[in-house]
Amino acid sequence: MNLTLKIWRQKNASDKGKMVDYPISNISPDMSFLEMLDVLNNELIEKGEEPVSFDHDCREGICGSCSLYINGEAHGPDRLITTCQLHMRTFKDGETITIEPWRATAFPVIKDLVVDRTAFDRIQHAGGFISVNTSGNTIDANAIPVNKQDADDAFSAATCIGCGACVASCKNSSAMLFVGAKVSQFALLPQGQVEATDRVLNMVKQMDEEGFGNCTNTGACEVECPKGISLENIARMNTEFLKASLKG
Repeated sequence: MNLTLKIWRQKNASDKGKMVDYPISNISPDMSFLEMLDVLNNELIEKGEEPVSFDHDCREGICGSCSLYINGEAHGPDRLITTCQLHMRTFKDGETITIEPWRATAFPVIKDLVVDRTAFDRIQHAGGFISVNTSGNTIDANAIPVNKQDADDAFSAATCIGCGACVASCKNSSAMLFVGAKVSQFALLPQGQVEATDRVLNMVKQMDEEGFGNCTNTGACEVECPKGISLENIARMNTEFLKASLKG
């Protein structure tokens, strides 16, 4: 395959940045998208040019580090996969592919295609945890009865990998699908009830302080989420937030 890559190049957060065109040839349709970028970077290094910076780690669709905005879609044109699981056979020979970083005020560009997503970490630290007594009084998990539907919904919410595709896809750069998933995975389980009130209030407060926008129910976040996190989690978070606010 012969392709033209239009890639966002930006030295740092204060740099203006620009799109740069890179022709690339002899790409196997069986390559992953990141392998294709590796080929490009090898060529750039051999020419003495600066390679393109992009984030990656597991390359197995687990960590979400490989987040890229490809042809106007988070993680590219396929569904329920991360960028590292996207293969070049998805594209056509001779196609022009536009590659950009996530675009959100709360995700400032570090370099090229790499953005700072530590805003998600700070939201998680604000309340996305439970306090468990492990001082010799631990209880076997199977000893706590949990409704099957609640357990399934909690596990579905917990599959969120925090990649930020929901933010990149939303016209408001909202993080409510991420926060909704992190609130839901505990709100549905008895272990999460002790800190339920503080959790949702603190996480929503931190989300707002980070500069994320609000949800206007367009549904783009669910469509482009690589794990298919449901919008129901946003509704559940709103319910939990209302209950917590009334208690407060």
